[in-house]
Amino acid sequence: MNLLSRILPVWLVQYRRVNLWPDLIAGIIFTVLVIPQSLAYALLAGLPPQVGLYISIFPVIAYAIWGSSTVQAVGPVAITAIMTFAVLSPLAAPGSPEYLTLAASLSLISGALLLLMGFLHFGFLAQLLSRPVISGFISGSSILIVLSQIKYLLGMTPPGEDTWTQLNSIFQQLSHVHSATLMISMPALLVLIYARYGLTRLLRCLGFTSSHAAFIVRIIPLLVVLAGTLGVVCLDLDHLYGVAVIGKVIEGLPGFKFFLPDYRSIQTLAIPALLMALIGMVQGISMAQSLAIKRQERIDANAELVGLGASNLVAAFYGGMPVGGGVSRSAVNVAAGAQTQLAGVVSAIVMIGVVAGAAHEFARLPLAVLAANIIVAAVGMVDIKAFRNAWHYDRADGLALLGTTGGVILLGLEGGIMLGIGLSLATLLFRASKPHVAVIGRLPGTEHFRNVERYEVQTIPQVLFLRIDENLFFGNLNAIETRLTQELIKNTGIQEVVLVMSAVNQVDTTAMEVLSELNRDLMQRAIRLHLAEIKGPLHDRLRHSPLLRVLSGSIYLSANEAFESFSTVNNISTAKL
Repeated sequence: MNLLSRILPVWLVQYRRVNLWPDLIAGIIFTVLVIPQSLAYALLAGLPPQVGLYISIFPVIAYAIWGSSTVQAVGPVAITAIMTFAVLSPLAAPGSPEYLTLAASLSLISGALLLLMGFLHFGFLAQLLSRPVISGFISGSSILIVLSQIKYLLGMTPPGEDTWTQLNSIFQQLSHVHSATLMISMPALLVLIYARYGLTRLLRCLGFTSSHAAFIVRIIPLLVVLAGTLGVVCLDLDHLYGVAVIGKVIEGLPGFKFFLPDYRSIQTLAIPALLMALIGMVQGISMAQSLAIKRQERIDANAELVGLGASNLVAAFYGGMPVGGGVSRSAVNVAAGAQTQLAGVVSAIVMIGVVAGAAHEFARLPLAVLAANIIVAAVGMVDIKAFRNAWHYDRADGLALLGTTGGVILLGLEGGIMLGIGLSLATLLFRASKPHVAVIGRLPGTEHFRNVERYEVQTIPQVLFLRIDENLFFGNLNAIETRLTQELIKNTGIQEVVLVMSAVNQVDTTAMEVLSELNRDLMQRAIRLHLAEIKGPLHDRLRHSPLLRVLSGSIYLSANEAFESFSTVNNISTAKL
C-alpha cells in the first residue's frame, strides 16, 4: 500500500467512492460537448481537425497525473491555437508536413520550459505579468480570432496570407458572399449569441436552477453543430451548393512519435515558445486558482506548471499541437458535474473510442457553424469589464491594457505582449520616479505621525519631518530634492531635517551618494540631517557606506523619539487643516 501511495497520484489514493458516478457521467458528457470545439481549434491552429481530438487524450491524462486542480480541463484552447498559427504560418504552409513538425516542436519546447519552471519552483513568475497586460493580450488575441473566422462565416476564400489582407479582400468582394453558407452561419450565430447572453435569464424565469440553466447553455453549441451538420447531410449542401465542410477526418489512433527538434527549429521557436509558456502559465494558474476558490480547495502553482508542461510534452509526441488550461473547457467540465481528475481520465478514454471509430462522422460538419462557435467564444473572452475597472481605478493600467490589445491587433502576438510589458514597466518607472513625499506631524496625545495636509497634528517650527514613501534610487532623487528645497524655502527657520524612512526598503548607490551630498549641502546652511525608522536590512547596508560616517545629525529608532528629543528645546505648535 505504501508503494502504491508513492506511485499513484494523491487524488487517486484518497479518492472517495461518492465521486465515482458523477465523475463517470461528467467525463462522458464533457467529451461529447467539446468535440466540435476540439476540431475547430485544430483548424484555427492550421492543423488537420483530428489533431484536436488526439490532444484531448493523453495530454489530458498527463495533466490528471501531475496537475493539482481537480476540475481544470486541459486541451486545445483558442489562445494557444491562434498563437500557433501566428507563429508558424510565416514559416511553413498550414497543414504541410513541415508545419506539423514545427507545431510539435513548439509544443515540445514550451512544455519543456513549463516543466523546468515547475521543477525549479518558478510558479511565482505567474505574477510578473500584470493582469491588465494579460487581459489586453487575451482581448487582442480574441479579436484576431474573430477577424480570422469572418471568411468562413461568409463562405469566402479571400487571397492573402495575413488577416488584414484577407479582410480587405472580403470588404472589396462583399457582393460575392456565398448565400448558401450565409443561410447556415447567420442562424447559427444568432442562436449562439442568444444562448450566451439571453437564454440564462429566460431559463431562470421558467424556474430552472442556476446549475441547470448553465448546463443547458453549455450544450447549445453542440446542438447547433448537430443541426448544421444534419442540414448539410439532408440537403446535400456541400455537394449541390458548395458549402464548405471539414472534409476528411482521419480515423484511428496515431502512434507515439518521439523526436527532437533540430537546432534551427529551437533557435526559431525559442522566443515564441517562451511567450506561449508564460501566457499558458498565467492563464492556467489563474484559472486553476479561481476554480479552487469556488470549490474551497487549494492548488499548487508549481504542480500546475509540471502538469501543463507534461501535457505539452505528451502533446508533442502524440498529436503535435500545444495545449493549455481552457476557460470554456473548464467551465463545461464543471457544468457537467466533474468532482475530481478522474472525470478528465474518463473523458480521455471516451475520446479514444471517438477517434478510433467515429471520427469520420465529422467530415461533413460545416466550417461556417464551427466559425460561429469560435466567434461567440472569442467575443466572450474580450474583457471589457477589466478595461472599465482598470480605467476608472488607474488610467496607467487602463492604457497598458488598451495598448496591449491594440498592439496584438496591429503588431501581432509577440509585438503586442512586448508592448504591453513595456507599457507596464514604463508605468512602474514613472510612478517610482514621482514618489509621494509628505511633511508629517504627530497626532496629539499619540505617538503616531500623519500628513500635515490631511490631519490636525503637532509640529515643531524649527524641525522638518519629511516622510518618503518610496524606495530611493537614481530615478526619483531629483523629485525628492525638489520637494525638500520647496519646504526649506517655505520655512526659512528650519534648523533640523528628519527623513522618516519607514517606507524605504532599498537605497541604491546613487541615492546613498546623493544623500551624502545633501547632508553636506545642508551643513553649509547650518541645517542638520537626521534619519528615523530605518529598517534593519537597510541599516546593515548603510552601516558600511560613507553616509552614516559623515551624517551631521542622528539616527532615531522612531519618528516619535526624534520628536521628543527636539520638543525639549523647541516649542510645539499645532498645524491645522
